[in-house]
Parts: sequence; C-alpha cells; structure tokens
Amino acid sequence: MRLARATDFSMERLFQDVRTYMPERISIDVFFCRNHSNGLWPRIEDILSARRCQAEVNHVTGDVHYLTFLLDSKRTVLTIHDLAQLSRLRGLRRWLYWLFWFWLPVRRAAAVTVVSEETKRQLLSYVRCDPRKVHVVHNHISPEFRPIPHSFDTKKPRILQIGTSWNKNVERVAEAVTGMPCKLVVIGPLSVAQVQLFERLKIDYENHIELSHYEVIAQYGRCDVVTFVSLAEGFGLPILEANAIGRPVVTSNLSSMPEVAGQAACLVDPYNVLDIRNGICRVIDDEFYREELIANGFENVNRFRRETTAKSYAKIYENLHSQRGAGLEAPAA
Repeated sequence: MRLARATDFSMERLFQDVRTYMPERISIDVFFCRNHSNGLWPRIEDILSARRCQAEVNHVTGDVHYLTFLLDSKRTVLTIHDLAQLSRLRGLRRWLYWLFWFWLPVRRAAAVTVVSEETKRQLLSYVRCDPRKVHVVHNHISPEFRPIPHSFDTKKPRILQIGTSWNKNVERVAEAVTGMPCKLVVIGPLSVAQVQLFERLKIDYENHIELSHYEVIAQYGRCDVVTFVSLAEGFGLPILEANAIGRPVVTSNLSSMPEVAGQAACLVDPYNVLDIRNGICRVIDDEFYREELIANGFENVNRFRRETTAKSYAKIYENLHSQRGAGLEAPAA
C-alpha cells in the first residue's frame, strides 16, 4: 500500500475493510511504502523493499503501480482506481506516465482489478491486454456511513461540495449556485484562484480541510444536498456516502458516476453551469423527487457491501494461487 497522506486516505479505509472481511483461510500481511510517490530514488527504494516482502500472492492496491516492477509477475494483482490524469497530460509527460503507471504495471501483473466498468473500458482503450485479465471489483461503502435524520432546509440549504481538485468541478458548482440562498460547504483545500472566484461571485461558503473520517461524516449529516459533479472519476464514493447518510445527490452524467449512482442521484452535465443549477434547484424545490432520490439511495448502497468486495478479492487471490500451484501460466499480458 502507498504511504497515506493526511488529506487522502480513502484507499486505506477501503482495504482495511477488505482485510477485516477476508476469509480466515487467507492470511494478509501489509507492506506500506516508506515514501510518498515523489521523485525517483524514493520510488526505487520502495520498489526494492516491496520485492523483499513478497508472499504467495502480491497485491498492489493502487496509486503506487510501479511497485509491480520487481514483483513476481505470475503472482501479482494490481488495482487501478482511475485513469483521469492521462486525459490531462500531453506530450512526453503523458507518454512517460502511461508507460510507468499503466503499460508496464499491467504487463507485470497476472491479474488487474478496476473499480468500475467505466474504468475497465478506459484501461482497455489505453493498454492492450487480454480483457479476461481485468476484473471489475467495485468499491464498497463503509458501514460507518448510516442514516442521520435531518429536516431539509428549503430556505437556505447547506450544499456539500466534496473535493477541490481539477476534476471536482468546484468552479462550475460555484457559478451554478450564484445568487441562490444557500451555504456552500467545501471539503478540501481551496486554491487562491478558487477563493477569489468565490469572493467575486459573493458565494456564502465554508471551507474545511484535513477533516477526520468522523468529521467528514458529520458534515454529511449537517448538509441538505451533496454535489459531486465531477469531470472524471474512477468510481465516485461520495455518491454512496451521501446515499447511506440519507442525503440527495447531484452528480455527473458521465464517466463512472451513472454506474455508481443508478437511480439514486440527479444526473447533470458537469460542463453546463445551467444544467448543474437546474439539478440543484430541482432537488431543493421538488420534495417528492428529493424523497425519491433518498429512498433510492438507501437501496443503492446494498449493491456495494464490503462483504461482497472482500469476497471478490478473495476469489482472485485463490484463483491466482491455484494456477501457480497447478503449474499453470497466469493470463498473458
């Protein structure tokens, strides 16, 4: 596993749950990188350390894909969470990123897991490999996200915006709520440009950074609407988190988000400010529609239980182990 950062630990929570629900016949040892994924030599150090910690099956759980380089390719599983960065890079930087984060790691793994059908489609469009080698294992919702009763504030609703990075689309969300009587609550560090935009648009907002897991849950509980109109996602866990808490969600009609949301969110065009605004207004103004989204959300989370996720990973581990035990070749890259 990667070395977690203070503001980015969803992957760590995910696989902690997976380990908890792994069948007893499978024993898990965890290797954490000593370094963050920055610079050449720290990464080489972690590649060498990972090689010394190999087991009967190795699982690189995401982000630090380069750990696969010196692992036994016939007993290694790689999880890829998204490929969003590839769409932004250009020229040599894009080629190097594609080579060292995707093409080589996929070649060096006997099995690859992705978190959505959309991520699988994208991966196969970028990297030529046997599609049977790529398995969809959805992320799951933590049981700590559970219904929190709340009276919807129609006069000045709290709109919870999850994330501030380039793909989270916070600028268009700010434009969409301009002039609306609402409080925009943003989780994640705002850039100087984003703060200036909020002030220019006279947005009434709060900004929270470095929240603990339980503080994030509390913010979900206090809000009336969750916005997650991202431009690109490998999965879209905040959709399920809002579903589980019992809050209506406005999310994007592209990438993996429709797959995750099902009938449990208002889908909008994330590139169209007016469409985002109309979606938010519909959730606020139409009580029947809002309650329908919330009810659908409680049903939707049942598709993404941690027991199911752990069972899927266990099956992949056991299949790979049995192939090696029978002296069979792993699927060709």
